[in-house]
Amino acid sequence: MGDRVLQRTALSFDASVWELFAPLAAGAAVVLAPVGVDRDPGGLLRVVAEQRVTVLQVVPTLLQLLVDEPGWAGCDALRLVVAGGEPLSAELASRLPVPVWNVYGPTECTVDATVQVWDRAESGGPVPIGGPIFNTRVFVLDGCLRPVPVGVVGELYVAGAGVARGYVGRAGLTGERFVASPFVVGERMYRSGDLAKWTVDGRLVFVGRADEQVKVRGFRVEPGEVASVLLEHPDVAQAAVVVREDVPGDKRLVAYVVAAEAAGLREFVGQRLPEYMVPSAVVVLDSLPLTVNGKLDRRALPAPDYALGVSRGPVSVREEILCGVFAQVLGVTSVGVADDFFALGGHSLLAVRLVSRVRAVLGVELPLRVLFEAPTVAGLATWLNESSVAVARPVLRAAERTARTPLSFAQQRLWFLSQLDGPSPLYN
Repeated sequence: MGDRVLQRTALSFDASVWELFAPLAAGAAVVLAPVGVDRDPGGLLRVVAEQRVTVLQVVPTLLQLLVDEPGWAGCDALRLVVAGGEPLSAELASRLPVPVWNVYGPTECTVDATVQVWDRAESGGPVPIGGPIFNTRVFVLDGCLRPVPVGVVGELYVAGAGVARGYVGRAGLTGERFVASPFVVGERMYRSGDLAKWTVDGRLVFVGRADEQVKVRGFRVEPGEVASVLLEHPDVAQAAVVVREDVPGDKRLVAYVVAAEAAGLREFVGQRLPEYMVPSAVVVLDSLPLTVNGKLDRRALPAPDYALGVSRGPVSVREEILCGVFAQVLGVTSVGVADDFFALGGHSLLAVRLVSRVRAVLGVELPLRVLFEAPTVAGLATWLNESSVAVARPVLRAAERTARTPLSFAQQRLWFLSQLDGPSPLYN
């Protein structure tokens, strides 16, 4: 009661169920975020501050962008951040000024299955996904559906009231993923395909995927699906798609093809698949490296070279600054004024980061759509020079307080408990 939860996830994603129905069922308010606001960290934080949002759910990739924004100071009503959809690092959680819950749950388990309230005393490594929520049971089992010992990696199974009935019209897949429980007669478990292990103190730690399914920027991606689309191109003889993390924290899809050239392949994929499934780079090889067993040797795949095209250098101070911002965000040594941001490995989340950096360095508001329409330094510089929409950010000035700042709801609650219970070690 009294909470205000931001609903920012598209209704086609399972997280929207949590953001929409859970607050209403609990008697809380739902704040509907404007369309597209989650692509602008600064705009998202402004909504949180202006609408007095108290609970925010967000994937760690976007959360990383939010903590880099100065807008956190205005979110004084925020009392809880719920992170899920991707592994959460302790370093990221430690940067948040409010409590953090790390949740885990496949769509088939409606929606969260486990939760971990992060302890600030812990440091290093990924935050555990904790233990099962109410009416839910989780098991870490081996290939024979036997529980594995503490510290041993096994496949994660979920049972309980939230488990779905199956997939509509797909009896085979339903039988593969929804299996009979060896522990309770008549009960089914969902085979998540995720790998996990128990800690000594009884918490789950997410390890990875049992199959090749991966998560990139919060989206579930099957690299094999992307490779299949590449093989539809008449010039591609072989194709393999993997996720690389050459820069820590920056996961990118990279395609390796046996073809004459890579020109046009990203556009070919983009016409058939969503933007988040388009490889950041396409590497042309004479042949795909194989192991002695004839399987793809992933370790032998070379790192992509986000080669810069033949492009002139900057001729103005603004172009020079933009070249530096491009290079910093993309993680490359230099960028020419005619080099395409997306051809150099840029994607939607890096685009958001670039817009944020331009705002910080040049002090102007750059609409995200402009970057997609003019993804080069030259294009952005021209737009900034000619557009009347590029409004400079207002200068922050100190102001006198006209009245005493009222207590937040959380502060009022703590004051009331202090008056009721007296001195107590519950809150410090």
